[in-house]
Amino acid sequence: MECLICRELGRTYEVALREYIEARSSACYQISKKFAAVKNVDMERARYELEEHRLLCVFVGEVLAISPEEERFTRLRRLAA
Repeated sequence: MECLICRELGRTYEVALREYIEARSSACYQISKKFAAVKNVDMERARYELEEHRLLCVFVGEVLAISPEEERFTRLRRLAA
């Protein structure tokens, strides 16, 4: 079970992560890394907000196992690094 805020913050993080990966893999990255850096800040901010909410969320305490979405985020994050 997951609250609506967790779900929305998770989607926001997923979008930000995807945009960051796209920025890192674009041809422009070789010329200017500033765009990717901005996307990295956006992605980290979204991740921080999600983690901060999960610390306070009642529903997260009920689910101890890692969800498939979190596992996918972890794999995508390793690819971005």
